[in-house]
Formats: sequence, structure tokens, C-alpha cells
Amino acid sequence: MPVHEENPIIKNEVVKEKIRELILYNDEVNTFDFVIETLVNVCGHDPVQAEQCTLIAHYKGECGVKSGTLLELRPVKNEMITRKLTVSIK
Repeated sequence: MPVHEENPIIKNEVVKEKIRELILYNDEVNTFDFVIETLVNVCGHDPVQAEQCTLIAHYKGECGVKSGTLLELRPVKNEMITRKLTVSIK
């Protein structure tokens, strides 16, 4: 009698990652032009969007500048920190 090996049942589970937001905080150090340039180069904003986010952060203290998974946002956050901007992922 042949020995049958059991095949493990593999479940195809879709893991949904939570969508998070990268928050830019106002600071009194960086110029508007530098922040706008960073948002264009690092976050992929167009210049108008970058300017609006910069103004919102300036007047309200913070602004969500990019949405995505933690895996997507970490490198963006790290680059912005390297450029001396104050950001967090919520």
C-alpha cells in the first residue's frame, strides 16, 4: 500500500495594508521654495499642489502630503527627514 503524503492546504489570503498618511509639519526654518521643491521632487506633487500643501502646513500647522502603505511612505518620509523637514506617518 503506497504512502500518501498530505499536501498542506494553502489559503490565498489577501492582506490589506492600512492606508496611512504622510504629514508635513510647519517649521520656522525651511523656506517656502525649499518645501515646495521637496514636495515636487520627493512626493511627486505638481508645483500648484506643492504650494497649496506648503501654505496649509504654514497656516494650520500640518498638512497631509501623501497617502499610501507604510512600506510606500517610509522611504519618502526618510528622504524628507534627510532634507530637514518635519514629517510623520499617521
